[in-house]
Amino acid sequence: MDNSILIQHRGALVDISLNRPHVLNALNDEMRAAIAEGVPRFSRDPEVYAMLMRSTSARAFCAGGDVRELTRLAKQDPALARASIGAEYAMNWALECFTKPTVSLIDGIAMGSGVGLVLYGTHRVAGERFSLAMPETAIGLFPDVGVSCVLAKLPGHMGRYLGLTGRSIRRAMAYRMGLVTHCIDASHHHSVITSLEAADPVDPVLDDLHETPPQTPDDVALAARASLIEDVFSGATVPEIFAALESKAAGLTGDAEWCATVLAELKTKSPLALAITLRHLDHCRDLDLRNALIRDYRLAYKILAEQELQEGVRAVLVDKDGQPKWRHQAVDLVNLEEIDMYFESIGEAELILHEREKMQRIQG
Repeated sequence: MDNSILIQHRGALVDISLNRPHVLNALNDEMRAAIAEGVPRFSRDPEVYAMLMRSTSARAFCAGGDVRELTRLAKQDPALARASIGAEYAMNWALECFTKPTVSLIDGIAMGSGVGLVLYGTHRVAGERFSLAMPETAIGLFPDVGVSCVLAKLPGHMGRYLGLTGRSIRRAMAYRMGLVTHCIDASHHHSVITSLEAADPVDPVLDDLHETPPQTPDDVALAARASLIEDVFSGATVPEIFAALESKAAGLTGDAEWCATVLAELKTKSPLALAITLRHLDHCRDLDLRNALIRDYRLAYKILAEQELQEGVRAVLVDKDGQPKWRHQAVDLVNLEEIDMYFESIGEAELILHEREKMQRIQG
């Protein structure tokens, strides 16, 4: 194990620090394995009161999974790539089933896999530099690591807006949506850690330090457009959403420019990924996290074998030319029957995750 993740026992606290600042703590297999191996041990250890997740970087909590590593692996050994992503989803479920307090100090950007690391903990603390996004459609993927299950349940199609566009939100809006539980400036994070080391009850510690942050201009603008978002993102298909945005963009209202900008951004995303994401979000409204992760794996299993993700990663992260050659040139060229195929069972290859009760017996 290198030092990409630091795990230390501090009194009654297990302190997990992400430590790959040169790549904004992009989550790799070694980091995932260390967390997954540790969770059952921490659960059984009577001297451990709580688990903490944080970053050694002031810039980022975690900017997502190391998708460049994943796509290289998918070319060299597809089975190993599928095993890697399955292991990540199993780790997400293990974190959800962990019964001790889990406190995440999120000061900086949290995207993709980074969101999956913290969203299922009991206490999610946003520092002043907090930012959250699921930008997967830009690289030909979909919001995975179970996050679609959470986005799907946000009111007013806000989850569709965030999942399709990949736009970020700051801590005031995240707190309002329930995506974080507390807002505490980074200058007070050391006090949180010291209290948890002493096994002080976590709720009073965090409640005493929490301050509801003022909304930024972006927060105010997003809140003001909640009904507009509910309207234009209500379509049954991606082409219907595009048509609603186009209609508003051609109008004379004050929202025309905003709708035109959102539409232009969506047109840069993978049409296939947008269609898969919309269908997945709709399905996830009625799924718990375990079943959402199983569905995530079914989708990822098939996407890893195709070119769309490879091309998205090339254009956005490798060559950085911003000119991906997507399989479909426009969203109305994506066949709905084609999308059905991604959601079909993969038989014996399906991801197996134990029911919560059994997971907690295994961990305990």
